[in-house]
Amino acid sequence: MSSDAQILQTLRTAGSNGVSGAELSQKLGISRAAVWARIEDLRKLGYEIEASPHAGYRLLSAPDTLHADDLSWRLSKGRKIGRDIRVFEQTSSTNDAIEKLARDGVKEGAVVFAEAQTRGRGRLGRKWISPARKGLWFSVLLRPELPPHAATQLTVASAIAVRNAIEEQTGLKTEIKWPNDILVSGKKVAGILTELSAELDRIKYVLVGIGVDVNLSATDFPAELRTQASSLKIELGKPVARTELAAAILRELDREYCRVLAGDFAAVASDWEQHCATLGQRLVIHLGDRRVCGRAESLGEDGALLLRTEHGHLERIVGGDVMLEK
Repeated sequence: MSSDAQILQTLRTAGSNGVSGAELSQKLGISRAAVWARIEDLRKLGYEIEASPHAGYRLLSAPDTLHADDLSWRLSKGRKIGRDIRVFEQTSSTNDAIEKLARDGVKEGAVVFAEAQTRGRGRLGRKWISPARKGLWFSVLLRPELPPHAATQLTVASAIAVRNAIEEQTGLKTEIKWPNDILVSGKKVAGILTELSAELDRIKYVLVGIGVDVNLSATDFPAELRTQASSLKIELGKPVARTELAAAILRELDREYCRVLAGDFAAVASDWEQHCATLGQRLVIHLGDRRVCGRAESLGEDGALLLRTEHGHLERIVGGDVMLEK
């Protein structure tokens, strides 16, 4: 853990009691002058830290910016996901940024956040609106020992993780629309884009891109999307702390990913099904030039959607554009 992370953790734990420079110096194994320098750097990042001769240092407020060290200390030491966190002020797409890390051989569990994306994307090549400091735009690198056809399990696990974290942090009732959307009051507030590189019988790496519309206002969305998309701020009626939500999502992602690796996808799927708005609905799914209609019955062992078609056949669906039948 870096010096900044240790300072922030110590100040948060102390709360209003404050921490002396001598205590921080001893805890970090650095001089009091070095402690002061680190405090000054944190202030420049927007952390409001009070210094008093009697009470020591106290953290009064934290900025609504993502800070890798501030995220790291909130996560468990033995985690897989979030062992390496990087935050960029701006990037084209976090999936693009983390794919470069994947090709460079970086270990799984690395996470790339961006405060803004210039070419954020969702499924089927759709543009993802990513205004600066209003959402969570990030990607996770995974290297699971799974066959390529099982990659859908990771989308399912990611969806339940994001849903759980949002509900935990906001209290909003959330649902999942297969395969990758998180809904509040029927409107999309988050989405997941899973991309993979694989050989015939094994996955080389998986990129899980996640976008959460946290503090966007209605005017941040194009007019044509305002009936379909929303943000946590709009639905809750007040802003949401992005750092706390980001840490909660990473904790849930780690938990669900470990369950998949342990061979417990059935339990993950069971949790997913309890919160899925798609099951039981009559759907129209476009698979390229092909159109499939039917009723969504359940989730398959590999994460595929099992659709009872209008001809009575049970068909496995692993992608496509999903719409409710009118």
